[in-house]
Amino acid sequence: MLPVASGRVISCAVVVPAAPLLVPELVPGTRLADAVRAAAVDAASRLPSRWIAVGAGPAGSAPATVEADRSGTFRAFGADVVVPLDVNSAEPPEDLPLPALVAAWLRVRAGSRSVRVELIAEDASPADCVTLGEKLAASDDPAGDPVGLLVVGDGSARRDTAPPGEEDERAQGFDAAVAAALAGADPQALLDIDPALADELRVAGRAPWQVLGGFARARGVTWHGELVYSDAPRGVGYHVACWEAG
Repeated sequence: MLPVASGRVISCAVVVPAAPLLVPELVPGTRLADAVRAAAVDAASRLPSRWIAVGAGPAGSAPATVEADRSGTFRAFGADVVVPLDVNSAEPPEDLPLPALVAAWLRVRAGSRSVRVELIAEDASPADCVTLGEKLAASDDPAGDPVGLLVVGDGSARRDTAPPGEEDERAQGFDAAVAAALAGADPQALLDIDPALADELRVAGRAPWQVLGGFARARGVTWHGELVYSDAPRGVGYHVACWEAG
């Protein structure tokens, strides 16, 4: 296991969904997302002004970093909503991966300074997720500036509110177990998620959650969790939670 950093120490982590539904311009005329949007912005606002975000990349992809000097746009999702990853970013907007767009959108809404995004393949092994989590726990910043961890990922896309034929009776129990793990700040419960089951239930957040599990376990401290939101408004499980070291 990598050593815990002696400089910057991440002591707050927030879990949010990777949902375009959060962006009002992408879902005009509906209030369906009001509750999860408010919960995500509230939770993200608890983080320090600098963030590291973790999200899922395409299956089989190599780990990648989206640096904080870039800007993204939601134009591929239906509206050209521009979201810089840093308050001072002057780069032209790009079609960045969805977790990076969501992280940047939340940064703007929360009034934070910057966010760097680490992407890990959605089918990454639990061991690879733990490795990234340990790397984040051991990373150091000579300036010692506070940094928060934003974990971006969805639950099952096969909940009973999914379109006919898409629902799976196991999905609600799966998401309930994830919600309990997030509420109890239980890293091991996240690490015990079965990747095969998560894949069958179309869970996009499994790998980022297991990065959180590896990170929290590597810190070697007690975590206190709060489940801010857990529901499936459009057939997809969305969880918002906050973990604080204490």
